Amino acid sequence: MSKMTKYQLEHFENKVKRYFQPLIDEQHLLIKQYRTEATNNVVKKLAKKMGADKILQRMREAEDFMKEAQDDAKTFFEKQSKKEKKSLDYRFDRDDTDRLRLSDCEEQLRDWAKELVDREIEKRPEGAKLKDLKDLKQKAIDNVMESGTSDELKQSLNLVVKTIGLTWNVDTSKIKAIAQS
Repeated sequence: MSKMTKYQLEHFENKVKRYFQPLIDEQHLLIKQYRTEATNNVVKKLAKKMGADKILQRMREAEDFMKEAQDDAKTFFEKQSKKEKKSLDYRFDRDDTDRLRLSDCEEQLRDWAKELVDREIEKRPEGAKLKDLKDLKQKAIDNVMESGTSDELKQSLNLVVKTIGLTWNVDTSKIKAIAQS
């Protein structure tokens, strides 16, 4: 009864990931649509509940007003520079990125809303299935790291992957039969 090498352990760990990752990715895709839709709804409700909707509206109006004023100023100075045959200062071409924008506030609300939605998703069947898959994957990896021999590990991993409808050891006898045909 010899201990497994580092390479054997890595092989088993990679195989666990190959078994579980496609299922986890598929579940993420199923949840993604619900998450996006729910997040959009929660952002509006959260903004209203917090009173941020009024602040956001004021910022939206201020940014619109400022954009219009900046466009007017830029147009005026561009016309004047052509008329007077003078060059414009570089500041007319740059964007002021140091100030707080409406999009910054909306993104913050979106982040908070995603946290709330993620907690809610875990209560839905799709979220519960994703959590179960992640837990099973972790259990399989734990088995790999805690196992003594490869035979013992194969048995324990077979029990784990059986819960997702797979078998750890693939029957290759059918492959031989196909090759002989």
